[in-house]
Amino acid sequence: MDLIWAALFILILFAVLGLHVFTLPANWVILTLLAVWKWLHPEGDMTWTFVGLMAGLAVAGEGLEFASQALGAKKFGASGRGNLGGIIGAVLGAVLGAPLLFGLGAVIGALAGAFAGCLISERVHGRPMDQAWRAAWGSFWGKALGLTVKISLGAVMLALSLPRIWP
Repeated sequence: MDLIWAALFILILFAVLGLHVFTLPANWVILTLLAVWKWLHPEGDMTWTFVGLMAGLAVAGEGLEFASQALGAKKFGASGRGNLGGIIGAVLGAVLGAPLLFGLGAVIGALAGAFAGCLISERVHGRPMDQAWRAAWGSFWGKALGLTVKISLGAVMLALSLPRIWP
């Protein structure tokens, strides 16, 4: 029976990893599920220290996502205001894009929002169009890299957890 529960739990973890496509907090859901697994199986291979390390990966994923967007925009010439506009635009774009394409529009919205938010902010504050355009592309590519890193860290969390769940 333990094999069946472990297999179902692993399938749920893989499904949760897919929440990233909808820009939902998949790493945090995985972390919560791992903590529940540890609580329900105190005698298993998973330790609270391991759960804490997974929390560190989840925090790192969030931090790297935002840092990547900010550094990407800055590398391409964005000002602090442009950076802030890109971050706000990414959040708004994800929220507004979520109802589109069965939820897949959230990622497209986040990327487009990062671009548009940075571009608008730079233009409002007097930057020439060519500089604002370049900064907006930096925000876009930084957001794309940040999302990729965050999803990758979620996959690492899942991969490291599998041998501790499987009996």
